[in-house]
Amino acid sequence: MPQSPPSPRDQSRVTPPPRRQGPRQVPTKKQRRRAANPVDRMLRPWWQSPWSLGGGGLVAVVVVVLIIVLVVGAGGSGGVFTPQPVPATVLSAVTGTGASVIDQVGSGGTAVGINPGDPPGEMIRISGSTTLAPGGKPELVYVGGEFCPYCAAERWAIVDALERFGSFSGLQEMVSSPSDVYPSTHTFTFVKSRYTSAYISFDPNEIYSNVPDSSTGYYKPLQTPSAKVSALFAEYGKAPYQNDSPSQPESFPFLDIANRGVLDGGVFSPSILQQLNSTKIAAGLTDPKDPATQAIVAAANEFSALICSADE
Repeated sequence: MPQSPPSPRDQSRVTPPPRRQGPRQVPTKKQRRRAANPVDRMLRPWWQSPWSLGGGGLVAVVVVVLIIVLVVGAGGSGGVFTPQPVPATVLSAVTGTGASVIDQVGSGGTAVGINPGDPPGEMIRISGSTTLAPGGKPELVYVGGEFCPYCAAERWAIVDALERFGSFSGLQEMVSSPSDVYPSTHTFTFVKSRYTSAYISFDPNEIYSNVPDSSTGYYKPLQTPSAKVSALFAEYGKAPYQNDSPSQPESFPFLDIANRGVLDGGVFSPSILQQLNSTKIAAGLTDPKDPATQAIVAAANEFSALICSADE
C-alpha cells in the first residue's frame, strides 16, 4: 500500500533535498519520482507497494543500501529511531490542549499546505451513511506509514482531536525516515497503541515502518489493513478526495472520519515541525500563537467537528 505520495509534495524518499539558506526549494514531481525507489507491485499484494498504487506499471529498482541503525533520543538525529514510550510531559501536553488555545486557534493560523503557497488541506465532506465500527460507534480510519513525514505531522492533530473524546494508551514516540524529505520529523506511532472512547472507534493502520528494507529498496512492512479499510482506501483515496495529485491515488496519509469527511494527503506541511523535537512541539501547545500549535490545533479542530457531526 502506498505511502505519503510522491506528488506535488516534496518527498524524495531516498535522498532529501539539500539544505539551503532562505526559502526552501521544492523538487518537481519528476525529480521526486527519479529519487524514489519504486518496487514492482505486480509481484506482491497492493498494501506492500510504495507510496501510491496508481499510474501504471512500476519499474523495479534494485538499491543497495548501507544502513547504520541508531537509537536516538527525543532530541537526537541520525539513523533509524526506535519507538519508545512517550515522555509524560509530552503526553500530558498533547492530550490536554487547553480550551482557550482551542478557541483562539479556531480554524485559522499560520499553517501552510503541503505545497508552498497552498492553504492547509481540508477534509472533503461526503454524503452517505456513517461508517460504523462493530460496536456501533462512528469510526475514524487512518492509513499511513512510520517513515512518512506527512503522516508524522498529521498524527499530532489526530491524537489531539481523539483525546477530546477518549484516551490513548500504549502510544510511543518516534521520528519519520531520516532519508526522506523533512527528515526525522518527531511524532508518534499507533502500532502498539490502544484507543478507548464512549463516542468513537479508531482504526489506525501503520503499513510500513521507518526501517529500510534492503531486499525491496523500500521500508519494512508492519500492519496489513482489513478488507473494510482496503475498500475505503480504494474508494476515497483518489480524486476528488485528495489534497494531492489525482495521478497518485491511494497515498499516505489517508483519513476517513465516519464517512463524513475524508482526505488522502497531508493536512499541513511537516516543514513547520522541522528542527523541533517532541518536547518542544508539546511545550508550544500552550501558546496559540506558536506556528506548530496553530497547525496542529486547527487540524484537530476540524477533525473534532466531523467527529461530532458523525455522532449526531
